[in-house]
Amino acid sequence: MFGPVTLRAGVVVPDDELAWRFSRSGGPGGQSVNTADSRVELRWDLARTDALPPELRDRALDRLASRLVDGVLTVTASEHRSQLRNREAALARFTALLDSALAPPGPPRRATRPSRASRARRTDAERRRRQVKAQRRRPPAP
Repeated sequence: MFGPVTLRAGVVVPDDELAWRFSRSGGPGGQSVNTADSRVELRWDLARTDALPPELRDRALDRLASRLVDGVLTVTASEHRSQLRNREAALARFTALLDSALAPPGPPRRATRPSRASRARRTDAERRRRQVKAQRRRPPAP
């Protein structure tokens, strides 16, 4: 119905690798609440896919490790009342998630030293905090 998904760098995920599952969405819905399967779950086996080159697959597995269950990426959508709109929302979320996971790494961070002015601001703030806390203490007994 939706066809293959095109991602960053010309990567194409074939439609037969995507598994759709539909269930009843929670919350109010009127007369069709107990009959319409409008909640959408999109599953893709990232660990076993052939759509990605090995280096991109490893990068995506590393960046999406907290979202994967046994190497399978799951995206759900239930915010719309229509199954079709939830399918579109899940697909958009899926492509955005994979595009960010497949993005090349940024430039390495260059270590810098704090400036003299920033060090002075920090020590001034520490001194002021010490004075405020000292004023809260009970004065010494004479």
